[in-house]
Amino acid sequence: MTQAVNRLDDAPLSRFHKKLALYSSGGPFLDGYVLSVIGVAMVQITPQLGLSASAQGLIGASSLIGIFFGAFAGGWLTDRFGRQTLYTVDLIAIIGCSVAQFWATDPVWLFVLRLLIGMAVGADYPIATSLLAEFTPRRYRGPLLGGLVVMWFVGAATSYVVGEWLLTTGDDGWRWMLASAALPATIIVLLRLGTPESPRWLASQGRHAEADAVIKQVYGADASIADLPEEERENVDVKAILRSGYGGRMLYISVFWTCSVIPLFAVYAFGPAILGALNLEGGLEHVGSAFITVLFLVGCVLALFVVNRMGRRPLVIHSFVWSGLALLLLGLFPGAPTVVIMALFGAYAVVIGGTQILQWIYPNELFPTEVRGSAVGLASSASRIGAAVGTYLVPLALAGWGVGGTMLAAAAISLAGAVVSVLWAPETRGLALHESASLKENR
Repeated sequence: MTQAVNRLDDAPLSRFHKKLALYSSGGPFLDGYVLSVIGVAMVQITPQLGLSASAQGLIGASSLIGIFFGAFAGGWLTDRFGRQTLYTVDLIAIIGCSVAQFWATDPVWLFVLRLLIGMAVGADYPIATSLLAEFTPRRYRGPLLGGLVVMWFVGAATSYVVGEWLLTTGDDGWRWMLASAALPATIIVLLRLGTPESPRWLASQGRHAEADAVIKQVYGADASIADLPEEERENVDVKAILRSGYGGRMLYISVFWTCSVIPLFAVYAFGPAILGALNLEGGLEHVGSAFITVLFLVGCVLALFVVNRMGRRPLVIHSFVWSGLALLLLGLFPGAPTVVIMALFGAYAVVIGGTQILQWIYPNELFPTEVRGSAVGLASSASRIGAAVGTYLVPLALAGWGVGGTMLAAAAISLAGAVVSVLWAPETRGLALHESASLKENR
């Protein structure tokens, strides 16, 4: 089917688009940093605060629980009040709570602060991704949205390097680790200042003159609001997402996202502990975690190169199948030589990249402007229920089932994602944003 050329949807990739993608990636960077650094910090926190296995799980899952609340609230707020206003406010909260962690003296205080950080991180998901999706030309939308996930892994890898260095500074190393997220958050806030509001959102609110001014600012004096494609004007509230044809899309996104993040967050929150249980000791468990994180990054980058050529649906199915098989082999052969264990973890890290980048692409492409933020927030919140429960259960599973049983459970979750994707995954490659979000166009 031949696509009609549109001045906005088919615009060249400009310096503005590149800067917006970079600044929007700050939220995922902080997410990866905050969620991963706790795995290294736990080495010191556990003995100093006398944490039980249950307390370790709660603190590890606290940010995920916060993301559950923050993502939905952020989505609703960004649809109600716009993308621009909240684009910096949420990161200011991360700065304050990160610094406050330095003075945490008991598990409850630490849990509460990380819960609040998670809420702020979760709020940034729908805010930043909606803004990026609504400005980006169709040809570059998939790679740029997926690229946000790459920065998640950059943040995670950075946290392991910083964490390992700060472990050598003394007993307060974990305090400096947790507080260190304030530095990149401050830089990102400053970079985001001055970002314009989404013209699609402005038009949806009837603010046509403002939308026209932003379009001319970004796309040139010859562009105007007349170039903004018409969207479906039905099913424009959150309740309608669940009542209408969008309910099926929301169900698929929530399930596939959950199946993708449970094994991954479990590995990140307790990566050193899992690798230690697989007989990687003497510091190798932390080095191995950092190495696997780099391979996660490689996998996401590779997925970005093929998402437009391969298509969304084949990519998500293959990603689930091969990552599930890698985890299955880890579960069946937990006593394998170190090189085999690292090879299997590395294979999982590379091939899971497809599902990771699609966590941002699918939700933004499948819902209209009026509810895009709410839909992204709702899907993110739904996925975090399973991720938080899974992260909480990891130390208990390691103690009760051993590392083999824990990896088998992770494999089952990944393979379930493959089955669900075969049944329900849609294809949105090559569609303009209003076409992919339309129930009539996207079949």
